[in-house]
Amino acid sequence: MSELPAGVERRPVAGEDRLTTEGEPVYGEPTVDGRRVWDAGRSKLGAMLELGMDTRLSGGESVLYLGAASGTTVSHVADFAGPTYAVEFAPRPVRDLVDVVESRPNLFPLLADARKPKEYAGVVESGLDCIVQDVATRGQAEVANRNAAFLADDGLLLAAIKARSEDVVAEPDEVFEDVRGTLREEYELLETARLDRYHDDHLGIVARKR
Repeated sequence: MSELPAGVERRPVAGEDRLTTEGEPVYGEPTVDGRRVWDAGRSKLGAMLELGMDTRLSGGESVLYLGAASGTTVSHVADFAGPTYAVEFAPRPVRDLVDVVESRPNLFPLLADARKPKEYAGVVESGLDCIVQDVATRGQAEVANRNAAFLADDGLLLAAIKARSEDVVAEPDEVFEDVRGTLREEYELLETARLDRYHDDHLGIVARKR
C-alpha cells in the first residue's frame, strides 16, 4: 500500500480501516475521532488512494481541481492540500461549493469550463504542484493537456477517465488506450489502474508533466 499524503489517515470504522481527512463534513459522510470518512465510492481520487495507487502527494500541494461538482472530493483535497482552485461548469454545484469554502479558506471555487482554461487563467496561479481531474465530458485527455500550462515543471496530473463519456459503445480498454496516447503529448504516465472496484469503466491515471 502506497504512503498516504500528510493529513490523510486511516481510521477503523465498523471493523474496516477507512480513509479520513480533518475538516467540516460536506456530503453527509460519517466522522470518527473528529475526522471525516472519505467515501471512495463517491470519489475517484479516494478510490485511487484506496486501491494503493501512488499519487506522489505528500500534503500541502497547490492544486487545480477540474470538475469539482458540489465539493465531495475537492473538500477532502482542500483538507490536506494548500491553495486549491476548484473549477466547475454548472452554476448550481458552484453555489454548493460556496458553503464548503466557509470552513476552508484555502479553497477557491471558479464557475468556468475546464475545456477553456483561458477563462480562469487570470485567476489561477501558474507553477502549481498538481491537477486533479474528474470531468464527465468527451475529450478528457485534451482537457488535461490544455491545463498542463498551469503546472510547474514535473507537476502531477491525477485523473479519473470515464470511458462512457468518451464513447458509449466502444470497449473501455480501447478508449483508455486512446486517452493514454493523447496524454503522452504533455505528460509522462507513471501509473494507471482500473477503478472498477468503486467506479465502473473508469481508469485512474498518475502522470507527470514533461
